[in-house]
Amino acid sequence: MKLSRGRLALILGLAGMLLLAAVIISPLLLMSMPSFLSNGGTTVDCEDDAQVEEVSDSATSDIPAEYLELYEKHGKKIGVQWNILAAVGKRETDHGRSDLPGVKSGTNSAGAAGPMQFLISTWGGKARIPATAKVNGYASDGDEDGVADVYNPADAILGAAKMLKRNGAPENVRRALFVYNRAWWYVDQVEEIARKYAKSGEVKVPPQASEDCDDPLIEAAPSDLVAKILQFALAQRGKPYLWGGTGPDSFDCSGVIYAAYKAAGLSIPRTTFGQWPFGVKVLEGQEQPGDLVFFNSGPGTSPNNPGHVGLVVSKGKMLEARCRLCGPIKVTSYQARDNRVGFTRPLQNPDVLEQIKKLQNPSL
Repeated sequence: MKLSRGRLALILGLAGMLLLAAVIISPLLLMSMPSFLSNGGTTVDCEDDAQVEEVSDSATSDIPAEYLELYEKHGKKIGVQWNILAAVGKRETDHGRSDLPGVKSGTNSAGAAGPMQFLISTWGGKARIPATAKVNGYASDGDEDGVADVYNPADAILGAAKMLKRNGAPENVRRALFVYNRAWWYVDQVEEIARKYAKSGEVKVPPQASEDCDDPLIEAAPSDLVAKILQFALAQRGKPYLWGGTGPDSFDCSGVIYAAYKAAGLSIPRTTFGQWPFGVKVLEGQEQPGDLVFFNSGPGTSPNNPGHVGLVVSKGKMLEARCRLCGPIKVTSYQARDNRVGFTRPLQNPDVLEQIKKLQNPSL
């Protein structure tokens, strides 16, 4: 059958339209194609807080509802994996259901007490302490009744979350568990329980400040000067903590900040105690990259005399050298830290402003 010229033109036109649609749509299809159908690339999860893990059926059936609520609440508040908290509670006292000595009253033969089995000395010296009392320990008032009671699940679980956080969780959760009970078989058992409590069957650990996550931070810096500060600071990731260290191989918390500012041509105080009064105070929520965030870090420090500092690299995130057992220098979250005392901006200090003028105009 011979096609007319008009029909042939119509067919060719339709074919051209289909070809054009394929050219436009095919890249979009590739963009949304599952990884197993594309080039196998993976997406890095750049969130560095304890990742939210859904509750498994095993956890729902095994953990009393009031305990599960506390594990999730305090895990989120402090920034540790709720299923690790729950696994500690299971391993120690079966979520408070054990009738062994020390769970509901007194102590066991090792001196441990309560559903999370704190040593009384580690808790704060007494089983029940006024919430306003200053103690060297993890005594906490999780239900805000005015008393830090080692036998109260709300208080004990909050205290356990703080202890795990202080010793490396959520990044180095195995180290945190080892400090909780110094036996690697204990660490293995707790992690096995935690995996069963998670719907994914995993203990999710945040990324260790992946360069894939941090590359955009320098480009987003509010000025070229801040970009230089961040570039040096981020390049120190992975190096160990050393008290008094100012590089080049290791740093302490204030040392890495001091060195980062120095790399940008600026001089600021060397120690946390000197850096706190040096910068102009910044209201929470108005902090920006290059600012400093300070923390009360225990004995000898206070809200007016903080003992730990981090460098803000983006909203909610900082670079910090935390402690010898806390892992290497890395980017972490400061929003979940309940011991945060404030922010400062060294770049607004009058001495630094003069230094900036000289950098911009060396003839001055």
